[in-house]
Amino acid sequence: MEAVCVAETGPVTEIGAHGARLTIDLGAIAANWRILAARGAGADCAAVVKADAYGCGIGRVGPALWAAGCRTFFVAHLSEGVAARAALPEAAIYVLNGLPLGAAAAFAAHGLRPVLGSTEELSDWAAFAGNRPPAALHVDSGMNRLGLSVPEALDLAGDARIAEAGIDLLLSHFVSAETPDDPVNARQIADFARVRAAYPGLRASLANSSGIFLDGARHDLLRPGYALFGGNPTPGAANPMRPVVRLEATIAQVRGVAAGATAGYNGRWTATAPSRLATLSLGYADGFPRSISGRGQALVGGVPCPILGSVSMDLIILDVTAAPAARRGAAAVLIGDRLDIDTVGRAAGTIGYEILTGLGSRYVRTYVG
Repeated sequence: MEAVCVAETGPVTEIGAHGARLTIDLGAIAANWRILAARGAGADCAAVVKADAYGCGIGRVGPALWAAGCRTFFVAHLSEGVAARAALPEAAIYVLNGLPLGAAAAFAAHGLRPVLGSTEELSDWAAFAGNRPPAALHVDSGMNRLGLSVPEALDLAGDARIAEAGIDLLLSHFVSAETPDDPVNARQIADFARVRAAYPGLRASLANSSGIFLDGARHDLLRPGYALFGGNPTPGAANPMRPVVRLEATIAQVRGVAAGATAGYNGRWTATAPSRLATLSLGYADGFPRSISGRGQALVGGVPCPILGSVSMDLIILDVTAAPAARRGAAAVLIGDRLDIDTVGRAAGTIGYEILTGLGSRYVRTYVG
């Protein structure tokens, strides 16, 4: 891969001081979008780029997806929509978390499309007198978070406010699409089909990343997010997506310790034999979770090296006894190769989504592809 951009959060001289680099493969993101779009059986494929494109940077990710052919994007908040609009001046941009009170003028000013999830929001958008873009109608088919219930949506069919608000898209969200045999999937697919039939002429969107792989879930618009960034949409099977994110940190120091020595705060690790320890200049302030303490690993020269004791705010200790390549200045891979984001998430007792979106701002960010 050829590096095409390096975005540094401070002077170049800080690269060595922090010693951690986050590499984001824009070509892989575009390739993942094409893989998912090809499964659409004629449906269009959008991109969910909320949380600053899952931590990868909307300013770079958005244009890369646009160049690949993506024309519709979803974000969570109004502020994210404004940032997405700056990167994507011609795109259709929907804001998933609804229409806040008094925000209609701001949505219209930036050409953003609210995803309306209540009769109050529908009325507010329909009553707005300015030049407004279209909007989507959100039907809650099982999440019980945002959106109209299925009975509410059926009762609204034919309501004059649907046309007055310029509704051009009907959407819902899966509860357990990553678990194909969960019976809730079939129920949601059936309920959404009932609502869709009540709104003839509207485009429909149900399939998220995992939903794209479910029969009956692909309608007019696919809505992948996590899979675009390398997450596995088919847990339990091989990941069909290309890896996107690679996180490396340089070793700041290597030391030998005797049997019985402890490492880190509160001495939570004790050497059972003479060992070599390496310290990385990276910690939970960089979004690498403290919950991975004593459970995760890094790769040094391809050798798995356990994370010892507690992850500190700015430092991580590795056991590099088995890694002959470990030395000051050598690279340790924390995300990448066999340590994909799903693997790291499981080691931390969480999910890859949280790992991706939590990656901090102190890294040297390099964009490739």
